[in-house]
Amino acid sequence: MESQLRNVIIIGSGPAALTAALYNARADLKPLVFGGARWGGQLMLTTDVENYPGFPEGILGPALMEKFRHQAERFGAEIATVDVTAVDFTKKPFTVIAGNKSYKSKSVIIATGAETNWLGFPNEQRLIGRGVSSCAPCDAWFFKDKKVVVVGGGDSAMEEALTLTKFATEVTIIHRRDEFRASKIMIERARANKKISFILNSEVVDVLGKDKVSGVKIKNNNDGATQELVVDGMFVAIGHSPATEIFKGQVELDEKGYVIRKAKGNPSTLRQAQDSGSTGAYGMMTSVEGIFVAGDVHDYHYKQAVTAAGYGCMAALEVEKWLENQR
Repeated sequence: MESQLRNVIIIGSGPAALTAALYNARADLKPLVFGGARWGGQLMLTTDVENYPGFPEGILGPALMEKFRHQAERFGAEIATVDVTAVDFTKKPFTVIAGNKSYKSKSVIIATGAETNWLGFPNEQRLIGRGVSSCAPCDAWFFKDKKVVVVGGGDSAMEEALTLTKFATEVTIIHRRDEFRASKIMIERARANKKISFILNSEVVDVLGKDKVSGVKIKNNNDGATQELVVDGMFVAIGHSPATEIFKGQVELDEKGYVIRKAKGNPSTLRQAQDSGSTGAYGMMTSVEGIFVAGDVHDYHYKQAVTAAGYGCMAALEVEKWLENQR
């Protein structure tokens, strides 16, 4: 498998990667996908997914990713559940190292996603999808008429809390300091909402509950005193970490480690440039020509399965066009 020169290698296995694989496979590019030993992305840790189009009754996260995978494989995508350990994008063809083997490709799509920064204790991990979440737009509906806490002090925490107020009866923001990193306008919006209260200088040190969240244990950072708060859910909003460690020094990353898309401009300008064969106009291309990106590994704003899939489609179509222009 490693001896032949590939048209495209896709690194990742979430919605962005598998959508790209589907499109590239249907274009007869015979994509090779390195999904990793833990393939499927963050949806593998999600229970009910009710905001992905086409599933009016909802679908389990792992079941949705199985459908993504089977559809890509049906059209000829080759999916390997091994981890990529190194890449060399300094010369063409590009090199990808996985499973102690070297693979060559004319193009690469980076779709490794981003991981939630969790608090890190066992009960939190055990109850993910059972009251513990990191995405209010995804899961707020499940907490209608319930009490929840949001952990964090940045804009994301304020946004999560405000989203939750549309469904929950009470939302408590817990922050380890007495000052927020959030912007002034977001803090003002949160403070103005009667459903939102604050517990400051405090940290969640445990999540309570056997089969689902029933409360949280909170420690006051000033005096060390602890208390238990009865809630139905905990939303962790302390940021995400893009899976880009192996790409450092290979493509340009921003200060947070997200992959930077090289080409920017309005859609009509990009379309005109692509139609004329300009290689600098591909909106999903990175700082290295021939290396493309898709999904949460560059998108730290939307962070939704459907937008990741959309980015995967865009990257795949651009790879196809770019390869045609190299002939």
